[in-house]
Amino acid sequence: MKFHPLTGEFARAADETEFLTSQLHRTRPMLGFTVLFCLVFFQFFFLTDIAVLGLEQAVKKTLPARLTVAFSAGICAWLAYRTPLSIRATRLVASSAEFIALGCFMMVALARPDEVHWHAMSMIVILVVMYLYIPNRLAYATILSTGAIVVFLALVHLLFPPRPMSDMFTMGMLLAMINTFGILAARRYNRVAREEFRLQKELKQLAERDQLTGCYNRHYLNDHLLGTELARARRFGHPVSMVLCDIDHFKRINDSYGHHEGDAVIRAFAGLLKGMTREGVDAVVRYGGEEFLLVLPATGLAGAQQLAERLRAAFAAHKVADTDAMHTSASFGVATYHFSGPDSPVTLPDLILAADKQLYAAKRNGRNRVEAIELAQG
Repeated sequence: MKFHPLTGEFARAADETEFLTSQLHRTRPMLGFTVLFCLVFFQFFFLTDIAVLGLEQAVKKTLPARLTVAFSAGICAWLAYRTPLSIRATRLVASSAEFIALGCFMMVALARPDEVHWHAMSMIVILVVMYLYIPNRLAYATILSTGAIVVFLALVHLLFPPRPMSDMFTMGMLLAMINTFGILAARRYNRVAREEFRLQKELKQLAERDQLTGCYNRHYLNDHLLGTELARARRFGHPVSMVLCDIDHFKRINDSYGHHEGDAVIRAFAGLLKGMTREGVDAVVRYGGEEFLLVLPATGLAGAQQLAERLRAAFAAHKVADTDAMHTSASFGVATYHFSGPDSPVTLPDLILAADKQLYAAKRNGRNRVEAIELAQG
């Protein structure tokens, strides 16, 4: 997972989407809370409008803008809290809330033209909130913030009472500096959050996957797969097949060609197993050194036998090493049980044991073959 050098986001779109999807359960409430928090403070500042303009003028000149923010921010917060927003919708809500709030801020500033420095300070606070507290793409936040600074400075220059150029230059420099630091801080936050996600994913990969082959390991099988698949099979009453497979004469391969070539044989066999099973449905587990287990949900005996036979033929025809002298084959034991409901007496460990017996039968009967059994209903 590589990072974009400017934004700190993942450079690959698929990685970025995976990260954002994993964070949606945090992003939505964070967006809702920040919008509501800012809404409350923005409305409280109506008291300062009254103090400066008087009640009648404040109601006339600034209350519509503040009520517009209240209405739009309320809708955005409701969407964030109460609806399952997608990644794109979350960004749209965040950008809309920011755009409306900035526009209404400009209207309030126009109504109070003698307080330029207070408005500039308020703009600084808004920029910090946009970059660090409202979850949005850095590119969107940068466009909105930079555009707001340009518009604000243009309003000060064209519509506010005349100010010395030195004052305008200093204000512009301060706003530009805050904007730059906001971009850098948001970039750093993006990078840290995604680095943490990448490390967590790697740790999960190490905990669940075999390092040599990328297949699931025994730990994941025992702690996750067996319980999940058994519960699903009993709930829906569908068959489950287990295929236990073992590379024939693997010790001879190691002794003749070395462990490096032995590892190449294992990786090649694992690649065939993963390539010929259903991704996201079946599970390929490295069960032992050169032994693999296939967990095939909703697969009857005929389908499991057919798959095992295709795997056997493909591996026997597969050239693993650079030399033609190495011939590889594997033996397969298949066991199937059709679960009939929550009271089915057979468990998946029982099914693995039955597949193991069939594997040893295949070894005894000459290797490079498939033996299968369907367990009878209890």
